[in-house]
Amino acid sequence: MWLKQLSVLNFKNYTESSLDFLPQVNAFAGPNGAGKTNMLDAIHYLALCKSYFNPIDSQHIKKGMDWFMVQGEFEREQISDVVSCSVKKNQKKQFKKNKKDYPRLADHIGQFPLVMISPNDSIIVTDGSEERRKFMDNVISQTDNHYLDTLINYNKVLLQRNSLLKQIKQTGVLDLGLLEVLNMQLVEVGERIFQRRQQFMEEFLPEFERYYRFLTDEAESVSLIYESPLMEQDFMELLSSNLEKDRILERTSQGVHKDDLLFSIHEGMPLKKFGSQGQQKSFLIALKLAQYSFLREKKKYKPLLLLDDIFDKLDEKRTKKLMQLVSDDEFGQIFLSDTDAYRIKHIFDEIAQPIRIFEVEGGTVDV
Repeated sequence: MWLKQLSVLNFKNYTESSLDFLPQVNAFAGPNGAGKTNMLDAIHYLALCKSYFNPIDSQHIKKGMDWFMVQGEFEREQISDVVSCSVKKNQKKQFKKNKKDYPRLADHIGQFPLVMISPNDSIIVTDGSEERRKFMDNVISQTDNHYLDTLINYNKVLLQRNSLLKQIKQTGVLDLGLLEVLNMQLVEVGERIFQRRQQFMEEFLPEFERYYRFLTDEAESVSLIYESPLMEQDFMELLSSNLEKDRILERTSQGVHKDDLLFSIHEGMPLKKFGSQGQQKSFLIALKLAQYSFLREKKKYKPLLLLDDIFDKLDEKRTKKLMQLVSDDEFGQIFLSDTDAYRIKHIFDEIAQPIRIFEVEGGTVDV
């Protein structure tokens, strides 16, 4: 699968731009703030119905305008699909494939799989467990629409249970019958999520370890562990034994919405505290390359790979190794951004890979 063409109108700092791509490597080069990352984000919109960086659609409309549109043509096995996304202020986002609206945006997820690596990924290491759950859920959802529906259902029931706990606090009345129904619903969908995440980690972990060893020449040991309250206790028992605590907190304190991924280095030392910037960057890149490998295996075709400012905090040796890796036959079409067009050209000349470089300056693009 590859993206043949991309058009943007009134998107972020772009008034209008239309680009044709190579099926191999395409790069956006220019100074910081020129709009390189915005082009990558437009591609992310087409694949996953949203921005990689900011969930508020209206904030991606160019200043002074009332709407934006992003459109692209994908090709897989000589079949072309035109995907478009348009957002107008105070209106519902429109998403179309071949000019037909989707009944639900969730139906689009996974049709055009994509992996993005960005400096923004550091929050997966530095922020709370929600970011690491989002990472897991994003990967699984691109290969399993049922999982996405289960997640949506879980969050709906969780919201209802939390609302009931707030009512109990306000009224002093506990509706045991309603609580029991909500508990049963939460357990049913929660256990499915837990099992799917466990299965995912069993398949994902060997690929992550393989890529980390490659990037670091096996210089250090790292570990990635899935942690869930459901590993220690039955979900229904967890809800029952924590009811008093939940009533005080006015929210559900236990469940798969508390799952986490534990990142460590050097025999169990937390990566967040003891990993250098370079080690954290290598860890994150290995995570994303393993995500790519997982998606490729499940979809039976190659996703898009987006590398935003990828050379930041990577030394020249690791940069060259990474570019050699992603340019081989395991990977498909690649988009990357960097401030230095000469550096990009030099790297790909050395590894003898075709590349198209787009010069970006102030919201305009030239080949």
